[in-house]
Amino acid sequence: MAIFPSNLRGKKNLKILFVGTEAAPFVKVGGLASVMYSLPKALSDLGHDARVMIPKYLSIDDNLFHLQMESKDLNVPTGNEDGPKELICNVKKCEPNGSGAGVISYFLENQEYYEQRANVYGYADDSVRWALLCRGALEFIKTSTWVPDVIVSLDWQTGLIPNYLKTVYAKDPILSKISSVFSIHNLFFQGLFDHHFVSEMDFDDGHSAVPAFNNPRLSKMNYMRRGIIYSDVINTVSPNYSKEIMTKDYGELLDDLLRERRAVLSGILNGIDYDIWNPETDPHISFPFNSKKISERSKNKAVLQERFGLPLEKNAFIVSIVGRLTKQKGLDLLMNIADLLLQELPLQLIVVGEGESDIMGFFHDLETRHPGRVANHLKYDAVLPHFVFAGADAVIVPSRFEPCGLTQMEAMRMGCIPIVRKTGGLADSVDDYSPEKQTGEGFVFEKFDSSSLMIAFIRAFENFRDKKKWNDLQKRAMEKDFSWVNSANKYIELFNRAIDVHDNKV
Repeated sequence: MAIFPSNLRGKKNLKILFVGTEAAPFVKVGGLASVMYSLPKALSDLGHDARVMIPKYLSIDDNLFHLQMESKDLNVPTGNEDGPKELICNVKKCEPNGSGAGVISYFLENQEYYEQRANVYGYADDSVRWALLCRGALEFIKTSTWVPDVIVSLDWQTGLIPNYLKTVYAKDPILSKISSVFSIHNLFFQGLFDHHFVSEMDFDDGHSAVPAFNNPRLSKMNYMRRGIIYSDVINTVSPNYSKEIMTKDYGELLDDLLRERRAVLSGILNGIDYDIWNPETDPHISFPFNSKKISERSKNKAVLQERFGLPLEKNAFIVSIVGRLTKQKGLDLLMNIADLLLQELPLQLIVVGEGESDIMGFFHDLETRHPGRVANHLKYDAVLPHFVFAGADAVIVPSRFEPCGLTQMEAMRMGCIPIVRKTGGLADSVDDYSPEKQTGEGFVFEKFDSSSLMIAFIRAFENFRDKKKWNDLQKRAMEKDFSWVNSANKYIELFNRAIDVHDNKV
């Protein structure tokens, strides 16, 4: 893993463009949208000119966000031999003042590929939609008075940006001077196919020319591989995950390539927005509190029980699951032991989220088998996590792999103790509780099996029964610093490193 020296910090203020498929507050499907809001804002607060660019989807309201035309009739080359040689796009702009945006934001507008679509993801021609975003962003920069020093491409959908920069635009007088950073948020997703089952004919080694928009082979391109190959530096969202993805177990068939590029690979732990996750000012909770007034938090526990129709038992151990209900999150481990835990412990389980049908079905049936002990809200909700984390005693995140994870950080900020597996960003953000040293903020297990999870669960419950120890644990969790300021400073070092690599200074 690359180590970036601290003397890189303090160079000139940078101009940075983040290009991705979603960004809060405009459109949010997952954690990527939160990063696209919070990281540029934190960089802006440090004096840098950070901006974002996403597609202009149907759901983004021009009037609500006060969008203004920035570039009209932008011609984006398609590479097509037959059919349209260019697609006509507009770029609209949102200023942060009064719009809810964190920084200046741009929107690539195209009627066919974005504005006529009800969803962000899930279309057969997504390969074209994301290629258009990549090339459209670069064509916009060519015509703009604002030119970034660094472009940050986030996840596989924008992996063609470094590819285009090093090939199609390698001699462009403007774009050839821009450094590229490729940010991996989840290596498992690499394109519109399952990379584990690719025929020899369809395999993309990453070195051939990017196909034209109307070429069926575009859908076979491994955008993730290409982002890794062509970017100046590569980043992922936690230090531990950056090491894991260079191994066979976590490398998703790209570990050889990542080891080749390890000199420019780094990991920076994501942060959370302390304006949003603040138990003293959170509008979604009934009784504000902080680490110095932890006793106030117990009032939210009763409110939570009442909200979910659970008995008002003060000494019940309320455990929560919040987020995507998928096998990646390791919830099948809990499925093997949930009935036993509910039978043997004074436990109340609250589940908020949606995901794979078999897992959702399990929790639905679990609630039926244990009325008054299990309560579910099996669909996405942006507000309920605040409510749950402010009142629940613990949150379970037993992931198979976890590039970063925001759930455990958000929960800790609200005094909800994490029970997590030692992987990826979970390992970087949660230290295992030591009763002898009185250190740690959660309960960590390493082996991916139900017995290991059960041991961690019982450890948590036994310590929960000692109120003084548990309060001390909550205070340490709440006071651990996950603000974006720390991460943003590390990103500045990363961007300066990218500039040096691009300019062949290292």
